[in-house]
Amino acid sequence: MPFRQLFSLRTIHGQITGIILVGLIIIVIGGSMLEIGGSMLEQRIGNDQPIPEVERLAERVFSISSILKDATPEERGIILRAANRAGWDISLQPREFARTFTRSSPTESTFDIAFESLFQPDGPQTPLGGWKTFVDGRRVVAAGVDGQSILVMEGVPNTVFWTVLLRRGPHYLVALITLIILFSSFAVWAITRPLRNIASAAANADITSGRVIFEEKGSVEIMAVARSLNEMSGRITNMIDGRTRMLRGVSHDLRTPLTRLRLRAERIREPDLRDMLLADIARINSLIKESLSYMRDDHHREQIERVDLATTLQTICNEFSDIGHNVVYDGPPHATAHFKPLAITRAVTNLCDNAVKFGNNVIVELRSTMETVVIEVADDGPGIPEESRLRVLEPFYKIDAARTRGDAGFGLGLSIVDEIVQAHQGRLELLDRQPSGLIARLTIPLRQ
Repeated sequence: MPFRQLFSLRTIHGQITGIILVGLIIIVIGGSMLEIGGSMLEQRIGNDQPIPEVERLAERVFSISSILKDATPEERGIILRAANRAGWDISLQPREFARTFTRSSPTESTFDIAFESLFQPDGPQTPLGGWKTFVDGRRVVAAGVDGQSILVMEGVPNTVFWTVLLRRGPHYLVALITLIILFSSFAVWAITRPLRNIASAAANADITSGRVIFEEKGSVEIMAVARSLNEMSGRITNMIDGRTRMLRGVSHDLRTPLTRLRLRAERIREPDLRDMLLADIARINSLIKESLSYMRDDHHREQIERVDLATTLQTICNEFSDIGHNVVYDGPPHATAHFKPLAITRAVTNLCDNAVKFGNNVIVELRSTMETVVIEVADDGPGIPEESRLRVLEPFYKIDAARTRGDAGFGLGLSIVDEIVQAHQGRLELLDRQPSGLIARLTIPLRQ
């Protein structure tokens, strides 16, 4: 990526950089304001119950130790007695006393240890032994006086939690809240929502329509993803069109010699041989016709219209009944919805055609809810084995089970039905019917 675009606000990198800068400004301004509020709270609390601060206690110890350094032994005693009368628990100890210092106390809680390891005091001078110094489990603050003695203050609180919380807490609080809000909003606006839109468009895409599937807007990266997907969709469409043109060309080239074969077969004087040849030629013609019908993809290009689905299903049932099949409609007299009428007619017709090949009685049932419409085509034939119900939806796949007797076709009927249902964002299910038979259930959402 060029350096000029690296920090552009049109890229995700530039947007993240801008969010960090805005967050830092908010943290500095808001943290300072809250720090003032924390200081006021600390002063207000201090009026009722003074909160000892390790940093301030250390400053007192350093101040007294500097005074004791140049004082005489008599003066040191006077200073220590005066300080203790004022409530300071201090004493002068020999240098060897520092060997008893420890860095932890058995009475110190795990929370205090973790908190003070994260938030160290920031006084200008570090006490002798460090900020955490204990003697016999009691916390002390010590400072060197001279080469022979040290000044030790006892009565120090075992935690600096309140001091650090009131002093540094506002900055951490503002930083945490600011980053959570900014990055959550950014993730939804710049990443999550565009990706969700792309996923939704991909799930509902109709690549054969020729329309742009993915909306190319947003950050540079999201636009690049959408543009690449649109280009891929165009390549797939061109591949499908090329495949269809090739098959149409092959079928056209086959029809001429098939016509000559049929004419020659009709001149054969042996009836049995003539009938077998004409049957084979008719089957080849049927295969070409059905393959072209499958490759045509008319259901993808058809527009959705408001139709009376119940009337359409009744018409299909009547057409099969007129040619001697027992196909019955079961459902409401009228049910209007938005569908592709020719595609739905073709799908139900294919299901009924399969049903009358392998069963004697067929029921076409229509049910609807507030969100979906369900079409079921049930027959009393031998059914389809459960392990083959997914494969029968593949083009040109035929099982060797009971449903292959008679004129079983070329294995494209259910494939066409499945594609039509998917074009309506629905699903096709093949279920057992009791005591025997198959139920082909189409579940299609009403709002598309």
